[in-house]
Parts: sequence; C-alpha cells; structure tokens
Amino acid sequence: MAFAFIRHDTSIDFIGKRFWAYGVSFILLLAGLVSALWGNGLKMGIDFAGGMIAQVQFARPVADDALKAGVDIPALPGISTQRFGDGERDYLLRFSGTQEITAAAFRTTVMDALAAAFPDNAAEIQRLEMVGPKIGDDLTNKALGALYYAVLLIAVYISGRFEQRWMAAAVMAAVLWGGMYLLGFTGFGMGALVIFALFITLVVCFFLKLNFALGAVVGLLHDVLITAGLLSILNIEIDLNVIAALMTLIGYSLNDTIIIYDRLRENLRSADKLTLDRLINKSVNQTLSRTILTSGTTLAAALALYIVGGGVIHDFALTMLIGVFVGTASSIYVASAILLTLGDTDFYRGLQQKQDSYERPGEHGVV
Repeated sequence: MAFAFIRHDTSIDFIGKRFWAYGVSFILLLAGLVSALWGNGLKMGIDFAGGMIAQVQFARPVADDALKAGVDIPALPGISTQRFGDGERDYLLRFSGTQEITAAAFRTTVMDALAAAFPDNAAEIQRLEMVGPKIGDDLTNKALGALYYAVLLIAVYISGRFEQRWMAAAVMAAVLWGGMYLLGFTGFGMGALVIFALFITLVVCFFLKLNFALGAVVGLLHDVLITAGLLSILNIEIDLNVIAALMTLIGYSLNDTIIIYDRLRENLRSADKLTLDRLINKSVNQTLSRTILTSGTTLAAALALYIVGGGVIHDFALTMLIGVFVGTASSIYVASAILLTLGDTDFYRGLQQKQDSYERPGEHGVV
C-alpha cells in the first residue's frame, strides 16, 4: 500500500467553517489598520524614507539607553537604535535626517560621538548605508507599482486559464494599464493610484464575472494587508527585504490557490451532481496533503533563516513566517470560499460545459 501523508478520503468541512475564518481575518485586518493609522504606523526603512544607517560593534556590551543618549548628535537628527544579533555589542544606528552629507563625514561624525560617549569601550563601524529622499521616493513608487502589476497580471492569467476568457482579461488589463499611465499625470501619489486601480480591478472582475480571478486577487490583497498590519503591530521596518518577502508571498499564495482551483476545475467536470460548496470542500481535501507539505517545508526554511540567518535576514524571514500562515489559510478560506459567496451556480455549470466541449471536441464533430 502506497504511503499517503493525508488519507485520500479526508472530508474536513473547511467551507462550513469559513465564517470563523472570516471573523479572524476581520480582526487581524482591523488590528493592523488601527496600528497603521493610530499605533506604530508603517515604519518605513531608509530604503523608502531616506536617511542613514550605521552598523556598530562595541568591544563590550552597551545598554540601550546609554547608547541612545551617547549618540544624540545635533547634526544627525532622528536617531533610533536597534540591537543587532544575539549579544549586546552590535547595534544598528538609524538617522532619519536627509541633509546632504558625505559618507566620510557621516562616519567621522558617528565615530567622534561614540568615542566621546564611551571612551573606555572602543567601537567599530562595520557597515554604512545612505539613501537620499529622491531615491527613497523612487524606490517607493517602483515597489508599489510592482505589487499592483503583479496582481493585475495574475488576474489575467487566472481568467485565461480557468475561465477561458483571455480576451476579456486582456482588455481589462490594457484598460487598467493605460489608465494607470494617464492617471500618473494627475499629480496623485503612487499609493493613491494603486489603491484606486486595485478597486477598479475588483469592480471589473465582478461585473465581467471573472470569478476565479476575483477570488485570487481578493486572496492576495488579504495576504498582503494582514501581513503588513502584523508587521506594523510588531514595529518591523518596511525595507527592500520585506518588499521582496511580500512579492515572494504573492507567488507562494498564488501557487497554492492555483492548485486548489485546478482540482476544482476537474471536479466541476466529473461531479456534476454535487453542490458548489461540496465541490470546493472536495477539492481542498484532495489537495490538502500537498498544501501541508508545501507549507511545512517553506515554514521550516523560513524558521531556519529566522533563527540562524542573522540580523540582516531577520525581517525577511519573519515576514515569510507570517505570510506562509496567512497565505495558506487564504487559499482555502478566501480565494476558494469567495467562489461560493458569489453564488453564480449557472456560471460554473456553463464553465463545466464549455470545458467539456473544449477538451472533447470529437463529440461535436470537430476533428
């Protein structure tokens, strides 16, 4: 008998528990929104906000309060300190000031301040980073644009693959792409443009009945918003490493969603007497083994990076750990369950007949 990680006849009622999942998602989204607007806020790193960072190592441990008081430099305002690594000798010094200063002058200013504050504890600067405000704005716009266009292209792909509506998806993409370009001349920030474009994308998917695409897009937005909200609650800086993790999570969540969608498409053809909720449950249970194995191996790798990867990769690994949990849950309770929420049974039956005729053309006299 072949080894099976999950029994093939597993019949967990995932869809029946979807309202509990909706409640958890709502609480997490609300907590993240409150934190972003009235709490810690989205703490943007120097990659986006601009500023300077120095990684410093002392000969002996230094208390956090003593360090922050010692590097209160008028020429470099907006100081924040962060312990780096496992001991109390390594710190990251962040300066949010955007005034013009050379790397050599920055190094000298910091070293002089540390030498004056800790004359008996030698310090060494191991890394310097400097990002100007213009570069930070450019990186912010490109990161937001990348997230939006990734979601848009995913909507096109899902619509074409699972609904055989490449033309409608292509027209939607062309209009939204052109609209984003034209709106760029209005003077609105990239953040406002992306929010508006995402809203229009969801509306278009709904009215064109691109249901699979709508479910996937809502699931991806759910993952990104909850992950970003939890990062705000945990006071984690949003830097390029975190953006890379978010882009990775979009691909990961999409892969898991496509696996379930693909099995649902097969079941739509083979189990025409089952209701849609039972079809979705059946599809999720049939792919459960692959979902658990994929999520488990990804979590193991991310956890290893978080524990032994060092401070540089810490935020990336933490974002991955959060996102894998959220993405796995959203593939089941958001991207899949929203197909049932839309409630267009006739559409799915029509899709079933269309795919049957597409894959068995000989039955209709087509060679």
